[in-house]
Amino acid sequence: MPVSEETFTPAALATMPREPQQTDFQLVRVKSTWYRIKKGEDLSDCEDQITLSEAKIGECISEGGISWTIEAPIYFCYKVVETYNILDPSNTTLLWGHITDPQQLELATSSKRKLRRFIVIDEVVDELYGSKVREYFEENNVQHKILALPTTEETKSMDLVLNILQEVQNFSIDRRTEPIIAIGGGVCLDIVGLAASLYRRRTPYIRVPTTLLSYVDASVGAKNGVNFLQCKNKLGGYTPPVASFLDRSFIQSIPRRHISNGLGEILKMALMKHKGLFDLLKSHGKYLLDTKFQSYSGSANHGDAALQTTRIAIETMLEELAPNLWEDDLDRLVDFGHLISPELEMRVLPSLMHGEAVNIDMAFMTYVAHARGLITAEEKEQIIQCMRGLELPVWHGGCSWPLIKKALMERLKHSGGQPRMPLPTGLGVAEIFNDTSEETLERAYKLWVRDCKTALEEEPAAL
Repeated sequence: MPVSEETFTPAALATMPREPQQTDFQLVRVKSTWYRIKKGEDLSDCEDQITLSEAKIGECISEGGISWTIEAPIYFCYKVVETYNILDPSNTTLLWGHITDPQQLELATSSKRKLRRFIVIDEVVDELYGSKVREYFEENNVQHKILALPTTEETKSMDLVLNILQEVQNFSIDRRTEPIIAIGGGVCLDIVGLAASLYRRRTPYIRVPTTLLSYVDASVGAKNGVNFLQCKNKLGGYTPPVASFLDRSFIQSIPRRHISNGLGEILKMALMKHKGLFDLLKSHGKYLLDTKFQSYSGSANHGDAALQTTRIAIETMLEELAPNLWEDDLDRLVDFGHLISPELEMRVLPSLMHGEAVNIDMAFMTYVAHARGLITAEEKEQIIQCMRGLELPVWHGGCSWPLIKKALMERLKHSGGQPRMPLPTGLGVAEIFNDTSEETLERAYKLWVRDCKTALEEEPAAL
């Protein structure tokens, strides 16, 4: 087959062109070896089996020397799967549900090799479900190690990641066929995701969210991370799990405040892009809180509000995340509620939960949208009343004007010098703005404090 095998001698270097010469190469594998060939070169006379890569190499020769530009698309495939009774030993989702290729699945299920799994579980979840988790793996004859850890915002650190990695090394997993399993809330999923991405540069892992917030948010994206120097998620990366398994039955065991906490992230998606979801929350919010997102027969007035709400929240989130998994585009509607909340959440830790801090941010930004004339007074009021109906705080004493200014300055640093401020332009529609003046922000802040500040909301409800 035609393969480019150019060599460069001193004489060749001496005659480099004054005008830069650009040559584009594609990459092909013949048997076990990769070669570059000029783009468009005919491969029809090659008798060997070849593989054509989507990666490309561009070569530019100039008086100054040679430079190469590499385009190498990174491909990820991961599953987000609704399941029920995931800890029932007869449900094999946790064992095989991450495998997408039918041939690989057949090989895995027919193998005589003993199954092995390393599981990290939040210590609170372990108290509630640990016996079931152990029974599940024992019943399925799986050699396993269960590591129960305190996974909170206060412990979300590299120290905990290194703790996990030490135990993973001791267990000696096969990095290709033995995915690490994370069972817990968003903090647990973030920490384990980062540990897996670091171990041997990338070890597959599975997410099993046990809170409403992690069910609709942390479980469906690619990000992982830990806090650093009192900054939220300052260290992290983009490595999606091979699968996320969603079982709503876990949510029935969490406190009511945690349900509200998750509703904050669901409301975010409703305000940004789905009026139908907003209407669901407005009409069924109290019911969802009362029933803890469980589906019951005989609730004709509510349909299956829990199923509808979670599915729409996940679908809208995936629509926004999938085309921009590595955040190459910094204009992101899903950043609504996340401009001020990281600074606020870390400043008052552990006073506010994540979804509560996000909602306070969204409440303020709702006033900013109104001050800009993007939404009507009636729409603003509907949004605030919906938040209150979901038992979410709409104001906090820690969210001062100096904190807001500091948070927005931090936003500029990691958003390419632009605020990239998502704001509602109606109910269920939004745009991103870079031209909100400080005068508008301050005017909105004063109105927000006047309308929303109450003694009750200064301190959130107890856990």
